[in-house]
Amino acid sequence: MTATYHAPHFDPTVDEIATLKRLEMGQVIDVPHAIKEHMSGRLFEQGYITRNEAGALTITASGRQLIRRQDN
Repeated sequence: MTATYHAPHFDPTVDEIATLKRLEMGQVIDVPHAIKEHMSGRLFEQGYITRNEAGALTITASGRQLIRRQDN
């Protein structure tokens, strides 16, 4: 079994930042919708989003912190 490689520094794409901002504003994104939009799985892998009890994607505290860093 091979471990998943993670680069030492994560640079989010413009689309990934836009997705995080949409989640921050309260837009509900469910998994089928995310797949349809080809949303990056890197956000989930890096811990910037997670799934809630209903299965919808939500932004984490580290995701909010990433948005703040990008806005500076």
